[in-house]
Amino acid sequence: MTERTSTTRRGFLVSGAVAGSVGLAGCGALSRGGTKTTVDPDAETLPTPVRGDSNADVTVMAFEDYVCGHCATFVLDHLPDLISEYVEPGTVRYEHHDFPLPLSDESWRAPNAARAVQDTVGEDAFWEFSHGLYENQSDLGPSLYETLAEEVGADPETVRSAAVDETYETTVVADRQYGDSLGVDSTPTVFVNGNALGRYDFETVSQAVDDAL
Repeated sequence: MTERTSTTRRGFLVSGAVAGSVGLAGCGALSRGGTKTTVDPDAETLPTPVRGDSNADVTVMAFEDYVCGHCATFVLDHLPDLISEYVEPGTVRYEHHDFPLPLSDESWRAPNAARAVQDTVGEDAFWEFSHGLYENQSDLGPSLYETLAEEVGADPETVRSAAVDETYETTVVADRQYGDSLGVDSTPTVFVNGNALGRYDFETVSQAVDDAL
C-alpha cells in the first residue's frame, strides 16, 4: 500500500477555516501532501457511480471527500433538488467521483467502504450508503460502515474490512488522479459538461445546466 503522510489536527482546523472564509468554495488542502500519487495503470477499477440517463445531454460531475463538511452540505441540501429536477426526468447524467483530501484517515477509508458496497451489492445501494455517510459524518469509522452496510443489504464485515484495508485503493486513487488532471483542488468541485463551477449551491448548478441545454 502506498505510504501517505498524516496531517495534524491543527492542519485540519486551519483547512476548515480557510474553506469557511470563502463561503461555498469548499474544503481545500493547504498542500499537496498526504495524498496517494501512484496507481497501476493496468489495474482494474470500478466504474464511475452514475445516476440518471447515461445518454443525457448534460453531465454533472461532483468530486467529493466524505469528511468534508461542504460536501455534506452539497449532498444533503442541494443535490436532492438537482436529482428531482434534472436527473430523474433524464435531463442530466450525474457522476460521483472520489477526491480524498489529507483531512483524516476516513477521507480514504470511507470511499473504500462505499466502493465495497457498489462492488458487492450495486449502485442503488452505493448511493444509499453514500448518503448515509454524509448524514452521519461526525461518526465516520468502521462501526458506522458496518451499520450502514447492513441497512443497504451489504455484508458488514466485508465493507468494514474494505475500509480498513483500503481494498479499493486503486479505484479511489485513480479517481483522485482524474480530479487532479482537471485541476480540482477542493471539494466539492462540480463540473457541468466539463466546465468547473465556482460554487456548488443548487442555483449555480441549475443555471449552468440550463445554459448547457
